[in-house]
Amino acid sequence: MRQSTPMRKITAFLFILLGCGLISAAQVRVAIVAGGHQATVTEENNLPNWNDIKNNYTGRIGFHTGFLADIAFSPKSKLFFQPGVIYYNKGRKYAQTFDPPVGTMIRQENTQYINYIDIPLNLVLKFGKKTKFVIGGGPYGSFFYNGKETSRTEQNTGVVDSEENNDLSVGNQQGQYRTYNYGVNGLMGVEFKGFFITANYSKGLNDFYESPSYTGTFRYQTIGGTIGVFLGKTEKIEKKVKDKDKDGIEDDKDSCPDEAGTAATNGCPDKDADGIADKNDKCPDVAGLVKYNGCPVPDTDKDGINDENDKCPAEFGVIRYAGCPIPDTDGDGVNNEEDKCPEIKGTRQLNGCPPEEVKVKKEIVEKVNYAAKRIQFKQAEATLLPNSLKVLDEVAGILQANPDIKLLIEGHTANNGYFDANMRLSQQRADNVKAYLIKKGISADRLTAKGFGPTQPVSKGKTPAEIAQNRRVELKLSY
Repeated sequence: MRQSTPMRKITAFLFILLGCGLISAAQVRVAIVAGGHQATVTEENNLPNWNDIKNNYTGRIGFHTGFLADIAFSPKSKLFFQPGVIYYNKGRKYAQTFDPPVGTMIRQENTQYINYIDIPLNLVLKFGKKTKFVIGGGPYGSFFYNGKETSRTEQNTGVVDSEENNDLSVGNQQGQYRTYNYGVNGLMGVEFKGFFITANYSKGLNDFYESPSYTGTFRYQTIGGTIGVFLGKTEKIEKKVKDKDKDGIEDDKDSCPDEAGTAATNGCPDKDADGIADKNDKCPDVAGLVKYNGCPVPDTDKDGINDENDKCPAEFGVIRYAGCPIPDTDGDGVNNEEDKCPEIKGTRQLNGCPPEEVKVKKEIVEKVNYAAKRIQFKQAEATLLPNSLKVLDEVAGILQANPDIKLLIEGHTANNGYFDANMRLSQQRADNVKAYLIKKGISADRLTAKGFGPTQPVSKGKTPAEIAQNRRVELKLSY
């Protein structure tokens, strides 16, 4: 991941904050800070066995270091503004021992170590003279810096598998870490002779991560201590600026010194805040672009998708098809999203299917359901047993004899063991069934493989026989 862009934003943000303090003729000091803390993750999710596994997660002991500014609101003020830039270790650990083993697995250990650049924006009260008691708090922003994930699995055979990922995916999709986080933090402690010691607490208010396999919330929490040292002496800085229209832009740099404006337009008014001065803007009340003279990108077909992003700018369409209408492959007047037989012409009354294709014949369904009950795998693996290949040969023959039928392959597991491992195993088993049928000549576009792990049990019993009922493959036919 590139880190230069976030770091530039952080630096610019800090300079703006410091600039606000300097312009107001405040007392300014800068301090170097460092300390230790315990980082934890507060997680809530929809996992059925969460109460059984959540205690396997523990926090991460880390350190933080950086600097902060100490800005007084007046020479005699007891209230200070303390913005800062601080490097922070965050994350958590997971460890679970399986007794009895899950397959051959007897222990699983994972770490989720993430490092951030935090920007606290605290208001701090100081009481006392030589030795001062300090207390304060405020919001903070947090920027992803780097991190790593590790996984270690012990087998009862003595084999140990280890993995490490130092190139974490960042974004807003499943399995990705968010670039930006935010929360609140508080502090209290003492300050004396240019030093200070504080206890610190912070709590995240948004999710820093989204799991690829289940729905949950993931938020940081830290508690620790900080030691700081102020650099140099307190300086009083005062700057007088000539700014007739009070828009924050000095008159000698202001293209419209008698009218309040914005920095983007060199001090001229910009009602729609699009960076184009009203005097040059053909659409001054609507934000637009320079190449359209301040007007928005046009939308010829009025479908809500501007022409630059619309692959069918003259036809009313939808976003998911990049501005084009929903396709109708078989041309029967029923679009593909509503057509249950999208490649065979049908009628609207039968959802796009012809009368003879509406339902798969009962005897075919029964044969496939019987075959599904005989598909077996090696214990705790996705490898098909030899007898299962003969069963799948029968299914391939049925599909070859009925070329219009499609097949959904569902993999299911019991709910014992590690949830993510069960989700992966069920998907791998469904994929292996699909791969074998493709090998036997069945077109891949007729096959769909989906792993559901332990999320759709057919039995909620606790005996081995009842639990075993949930380990299965289901084959579902459709047109």
